[in-house]
Amino acid sequence: MTAKKRHAIASNWATLLLPIGVNDDIEFAKLGEEIDLLIAAGVDGIYSNGTAGEFHSQTEDEFDRIQSMLAERCAAASMNFVIGACQPDARIMLERVRRSALLKPLAIQVILPDWWPVTDREAIDFLNQAVDVGSGIPLILYNPPHAKRVLTPEELGRVCAAAPGVIGAKVADGDKQWYADARQHLSELSLFVPGHHLATGIMEGIAAGSFSNVACLSPRGAQMWTASMQDDIHAALALERRICKFMETHIVPYRQRLGYSNAALDKLLCAIGNWGPVGTRLRWPYRSIDMSEAERLRDVARTELSELFA
Repeated sequence: MTAKKRHAIASNWATLLLPIGVNDDIEFAKLGEEIDLLIAAGVDGIYSNGTAGEFHSQTEDEFDRIQSMLAERCAAASMNFVIGACQPDARIMLERVRRSALLKPLAIQVILPDWWPVTDREAIDFLNQAVDVGSGIPLILYNPPHAKRVLTPEELGRVCAAAPGVIGAKVADGDKQWYADARQHLSELSLFVPGHHLATGIMEGIAAGSFSNVACLSPRGAQMWTASMQDDIHAALALERRICKFMETHIVPYRQRLGYSNAALDKLLCAIGNWGPVGTRLRWPYRSIDMSEAERLRDVARTELSELFA
């Protein structure tokens, strides 16, 4: 028997990326244009302030302005949105949760406090406090591979069992054993796996969707690919294998060999897709991948992953 999910949130979610100007400022006019383009692409939802949204590099005034812009435009278009209230400092994060709840998102995403790894008890205390502060808005726990403490499926299930306001988690997946453990311990949660592994997650019967790096490359293409998984999972898996090969060959080396951040890689994908006014620039002190690299890879992407750009 399949366990009932705590919440039906699912499918293909596009991340909001910050257009950064030459003076290191957020270009809000371009940000508004980006939101409108994502809405027009017909994605299942838009989320803010993951790693790719550079949540760690915003003032609180900037945070509020970004979330208000997202909420206003999405509400006008009846587009689902999730606000990332992430911040390494737990007290600042709780204040972001409180202010985010006023904007009525479908959910609020948080990380675990991130300077020193938390214990289970500390994680549970923090998550339950965030639920209380969030006035009943459900929470999604963002637990990526670069978190100070990456929870196993068993650990995540144990923590979330004691924090019922957490309805989902954005996680890195793993091998067959990871999926078996996830089915055993995480069946109540909406799990969001890496975008380029979504077909595998759907086939394994555990993924609800993705907060998607593939949507960074092509929001429309990621949406069409996600929809295709309901009709022909084997064709979707074949495309996934080519997406993964493209990532491993052309994108991951920027991190593994040259030391660029994951946010830099996601902005590179967006610039390769060339669908919006984001660019590759990150906020100081993080290094940005030169736009010429995106221009070099555009034809490669359209040749190797033509379905995403149909």
